[in-house]
Amino acid sequence: MRYKTYGDVHNPLMLFIHGGGVGGWMWEQQVQHFSNYHCVVPELLSQDVFSIEQSARELLQLLEEKATGKPVILIGFSLGAQIAIQMLSIKPSLIDFTIINSALVIPSPAMEWMLQPFIRLTFPLIKNKTFAKLQAKALYINDLDFERYYQESATMKVETLIQILRENMLFSIPHDFHKAQGKILITVGAKEKSIMKKSAKALVQSHPNSHGVILHNIGHGVSLAQPAFFNHFVENWIKNGQLPEGTVIQ
Repeated sequence: MRYKTYGDVHNPLMLFIHGGGVGGWMWEQQVQHFSNYHCVVPELLSQDVFSIEQSARELLQLLEEKATGKPVILIGFSLGAQIAIQMLSIKPSLIDFTIINSALVIPSPAMEWMLQPFIRLTFPLIKNKTFAKLQAKALYINDLDFERYYQESATMKVETLIQILRENMLFSIPHDFHKAQGKILITVGAKEKSIMKKSAKALVQSHPNSHGVILHNIGHGVSLAQPAFFNHFVENWIKNGQLPEGTVIQ
């Protein structure tokens, strides 16, 4: 798996895991803000074959190589948040702080049978710029980042997309998630689908040391929609345990 590093290698390590449909570039505002940390940003989709568990194991190996006894902070969005959950379940003691943003954990097996024919039918739309702009808008991707988003989407193989969507759609909370020893913050946007809010609540209820917040006036992608707000609450939570503004999930 390819990755880039930024910041100060002597300070705590921050691993940023991007979502599906975007790349490591989605974290540019974060690596600039957290330049005093050792930031590591992988590219999940640099291989044709994709699985959440395999990605989690590869990233855990990378963390063990890079962290060398330093505190570890894990931040994942959407598909990347699912990978973060899997990582916590495989190595419960490795990660000190985790921010799980917009993770789907309520599987939809009934939808799986129609996934492949639907994707093959609609796949040509990915190369349509008008359609791509609508998708980018939903993810809060700005005009400067659109070309990167479009090029990555347009070059993805249909088989890879089907794998990603199947993994995302069928993901559920692993049995050992509750064993994770670090602090966990779960966030979801108030404008996201109800299944995403239900997923956030399920995660909070599955771990005794987690806190969850529904972020006001946000859809799917707070770090892109409001990077300054995101950076501020990440910093406050890590340093002071302060929860971001929003509705606390009980």
